[in-house]
Amino acid sequence: MTAVTDQDPTEHTDQPDDDTRKTSAHQPDARQPDARKSDARRGRRAFARTTKTPAADTREPDARNAGTGTGAGTGTGAGTGTGTVGSSSRGGSDSERTPRTDPPETAWDDGLIARRVNETAEGDRFPVSDHRSAAPQTVTPLVYDGSLRSRLEALRELVGLSRTRLDSRTLSEAGRVLDEASARRRLSGQHTVVAIAGATGSGKSQLFNALAGVTISETGVRRPTTAAPIACSWSDGAASLIERLGIPPRLRRRPLPTGDGESPLRGLVLVDLPDHDSAAVQHRRHVDRILALVDAVIWVVDPEKYADAVLHERYLRPMAAHAEVMFVVLNQIDRLPGEAAEQVLDDLRRLLDEDGIALGEYGEPGTTVLALSALTGDGVGELREALGQFVSERGAPNRRISADVDIAAARLWPVYATQRRTGLSEQAREEFSDRLADAVGATAAGEAAERAWLRNANRACGTPWLRLWRWYQDRGEPTTGRLPGRTQSDEEATARQRVEQAVRTVADRASAGLPAPWAQAVREAAVRGSQGLPEALDALTARAGVPTGRPPRPGWWPVAVLIQASMTILQFLGGLWLLGQIIGVLAPNLGVPVLLMVIGIVGGPLIEWSCRMAARGPARRYGLEAERRLREAAAGCGRARVLDPVAAELLRYREVREQYGRVVGTGR
Repeated sequence: MTAVTDQDPTEHTDQPDDDTRKTSAHQPDARQPDARKSDARRGRRAFARTTKTPAADTREPDARNAGTGTGAGTGTGAGTGTGTVGSSSRGGSDSERTPRTDPPETAWDDGLIARRVNETAEGDRFPVSDHRSAAPQTVTPLVYDGSLRSRLEALRELVGLSRTRLDSRTLSEAGRVLDEASARRRLSGQHTVVAIAGATGSGKSQLFNALAGVTISETGVRRPTTAAPIACSWSDGAASLIERLGIPPRLRRRPLPTGDGESPLRGLVLVDLPDHDSAAVQHRRHVDRILALVDAVIWVVDPEKYADAVLHERYLRPMAAHAEVMFVVLNQIDRLPGEAAEQVLDDLRRLLDEDGIALGEYGEPGTTVLALSALTGDGVGELREALGQFVSERGAPNRRISADVDIAAARLWPVYATQRRTGLSEQAREEFSDRLADAVGATAAGEAAERAWLRNANRACGTPWLRLWRWYQDRGEPTTGRLPGRTQSDEEATARQRVEQAVRTVADRASAGLPAPWAQAVREAAVRGSQGLPEALDALTARAGVPTGRPPRPGWWPVAVLIQASMTILQFLGGLWLLGQIIGVLAPNLGVPVLLMVIGIVGGPLIEWSCRMAARGPARRYGLEAERRLREAAAGCGRARVLDPVAAELLRYREVREQYGRVVGTGR
């Protein structure tokens, strides 16, 4: 491993041509050993001069880093395989065409960092190993706790039940959370991925280097400085986690152990992000993409832009649910005189509270807020200690996924939650059945059946003379002067309108109070069921209406018919007796024949009236039974075509509401 060397740009002013660079890239050992040693000595002398220069100890560290980065960029990095900012782009294309032949001790190169680390550098820096050289390790997958597993299962069931009712855009966030939770579960559970995010000039790369104890990420006055995310892992087995972030191997680092025992940051994967407010769109895309994948975030703010609206409105406020996996660090407190640092820190806490972010104070879970200076090291140890404890708990992935589920559930609240009781009451069902019964004329059919019973009773028990008179009246009654009755087409139109009105009414009652997508689904189910319902009711009426033929007769009807026939016979006997007396065949005796005729004449209508009174009860029951059959048939048809599909939609909504309750935690 080579040292961090800042080469003097005045010692190598002549740049090699393209052919020379290509040859050097293919043959890293082309130079003589003495020449390489001479270059290394010159580099160390340049580094010593740079670090001892008074300008290097000024307030702005980025200027010092930029100066040394320039020196390294104009050196012979392309020839040695340790390419720099100035030569990495050209050297990279050559390395793609030919395999790397760098010796194991060659320093790393990521094309962005303008420094190289030397084991013989300053004592406060320790070596960095290339992450690509780590041997494959057995990875223990992440295990979610029981509560989170239950919520994820409920969310997965919720999405499955809702795919046919909700559009893909509404379910996209929930689907993303499920995919990320599944992907994270398959990766290492022994590591915690923490991203360092911040605005331009906030010093996040400087803090990244301070936490690592070695210059890994480039710092400088040039903005933006960090153009791509850089990962540093404190232990093996994190390769798959870093690959998930899309960080290439050339941008992966891992500090070597110092021999003092196990590092307190073991299990940490630290990622330095580009500026979230960078003018480069690609940088902001890197930030947004990786923030959605990491387990925790360290937000670095400075005294000038800690209240920036972009930071609070675009990032902190939407991530309020992730308070337990966030650190907010006020950097550059060495720039604040006296008690100004505490005042700025208090104002930062106030802004975070307005953003809805719970602060981890008084032992409560929440965001850790610290003040430090990455330049002087003041407060960095406290952050390192808090970060080490945070990583050792290994609970950040669970809390991060749980917070993602909370956010997804909150976004789904309008399409699942309701403030009132929903569904069809028994009264609404009965009213729907009554409307269908009216549409098919169940009441009229019952009355017609009752009249048919009475007519049959009159025919059986009425006097022959009265029935003959009614027949004569019906036959001789003129048809002129009557009001035209309603045609069959008018009756069908009226019945269809009643059916449509009944369907609309029951759909409105069933969908009342439901979220818009489910209310629409209920109405659509009712409309689909109503198609062909009038025709089905018409066919049902023809089958279940008034039965054809004579109504059944009660047991007393034969007796009434016999008595009525006796009354008629008495009339005939009395009349024949009087006729025989008139023509002289029989002896004169008016009393008996007259009495027989009076009994027959008076008894016949009396028997008819008595039979009619006695037939009212059975006729009424007969009519009600006919009405009941038609009502039940109409209700069954309406239930099968409309109520059952509507009830199925309501049942589906209740199922998804129960699953949603499990997702938000109320059903646990």
